Amino acid sequence: MSRIKSLFFVLVAVLAFGSVQAISGSDKSKDIVDTAVGAGSFTTLVAAVQAAGLEETLRGEGPFTVFAPTDEAFAALPEGTVETLLLAENKDQLIAILTYHVVPGKVTSADVVKVKEAKSVNGKGIPIAVKDGKVHVDNATVVTADIMASNGVIHVIDAVIIPDDN
Repeated sequence: MSRIKSLFFVLVAVLAFGSVQAISGSDKSKDIVDTAVGAGSFTTLVAAVQAAGLEETLRGEGPFTVFAPTDEAFAALPEGTVETLLLAENKDQLIAILTYHVVPGKVTSADVVKVKEAKSVNGKGIPIAVKDGKVHVDNATVVTADIMASNGVIHVIDAVIIPDDN
């Protein structure tokens, strides 16, 4: 597995499932990227963020809200999808997908259940619904909410969400 793919899975896992116990307590002294890396279960997401050139942004002041898919979520994509997205010639598509997972501002679970849509950094609205006591963002379910970082909040989701035009 390439280093980029590994890192991408680490970020995804950190933000999603993988060491959820390690991050569920929240470490407000670490930024979103460090929180994801520290969890050890978001390698795919981290690798993708780095390949897209978004790491510095997600280490910035923010605040940001990240709907973070787990490594398992990325693994559920059709075979070859992650590898294809990580190619340099697909950087714009990768950026569009990753920025669809980020909302400007700090949106906690208390806030997210009050809205029907959140405008992502890429400009597209992410549909939000509460069904059977669970929060759904686009086609994903929030499995862990309100992981606080120094520059925002992470909500772990069980699927990669893709904007309509990708």
